[in-house]
Amino acid sequence: MPNETEIPQGIRCISEHNWDIPLAHKLMVGRGTTIVPSMIWNPPIGIAADYAGGAALLLDLLGAVGKGLEGDAEFTECVARTTAHLEKQQAKHFVLETGEIVSMTDDDPVESVRRLVSTDIPDTVARAEAAIAGRNEHWLAAVRNDWQSHFASSYREVLYFSFPGN
Repeated sequence: MPNETEIPQGIRCISEHNWDIPLAHKLMVGRGTTIVPSMIWNPPIGIAADYAGGAALLLDLLGAVGKGLEGDAEFTECVARTTAHLEKQQAKHFVLETGEIVSMTDDDPVESVRRLVSTDIPDTVARAEAAIAGRNEHWLAAVRNDWQSHFASSYREVLYFSFPGN
């Protein structure tokens, strides 16, 4: 995990998404969530979490969403691409680099990340857990209706910003 003195080696890229932090990324950093120094930006605006726990949560929600999208070839392909990439890029931690997104508003980026970690991510995880358990069908239906904005991120090994040696 990044800390004040060093950036970890062997960083693997997962995905990027335009204009916001999508549901998928919030779930990926939904287990063991903590604020860490950014590996790209100056303020402490990175969000790190347990890789295995976050990936499992995302895949479980994709399974629940898919129960209402049987026969949707585009969704099926999105799930297959996401699953394959998560399996290929396994690591101990996820690190969500928030700099571009939190700097798009006039809000303080550090405070925006604190809010994400203290409120937004835990609330999102709770909704997803309830939906997976069959207790939040209304929210799950809304996610199904707009699944592309939540899950159709760009999953690849080389992103717009990648680290040397990847």
